[in-house]
Amino acid sequence: MRDLRDEARQYAFKLLSYRGRSEKELKGRLIKKGFPETVVFSTINRLKQSGLINDRALAEDLKREAITRKLLSHTGAKRFMCNRGIPREIVDSMFSHDENEDIENAKKLVDKKLRAMENSPAEKIKKRLYNLLLRRGYSFETIKTVLKDKNFNEED
Repeated sequence: MRDLRDEARQYAFKLLSYRGRSEKELKGRLIKKGFPETVVFSTINRLKQSGLINDRALAEDLKREAITRKLLSHTGAKRFMCNRGIPREIVDSMFSHDENEDIENAKKLVDKKLRAMENSPAEKIKKRLYNLLLRRGYSFETIKTVLKDKNFNEED
């Protein structure tokens, strides 16, 4: 007779070997795979006790990825983390809103994208940059400040 708990644990190990996962993500994947809720619950608890699932540590990694690699705003980073199943209270505790950090990140993103758009008309560049920054979660004030700093004035 097969042991469902062992199968669930092996499947969880396989999923965790690809990338870090939140408790919510792992629980959803185990249920989707067809494991009974009691087996899923015991597997999740065992993985939490052994330290293989730690939403706070994962949140720190996801925040670093969102801010430094993806160049998201704090709002965009929060959304990214919530989409990965990190509980809202953990996400909120990770951030103290710093508008200057958002502005610096937005400038890095604009500089990175400007190199690829150098032959386009200024109005088209401005519109693309505005939309990009908006999708990444930057506030209107931050976008306005960054575009003004890059000489994309409102009259352009």
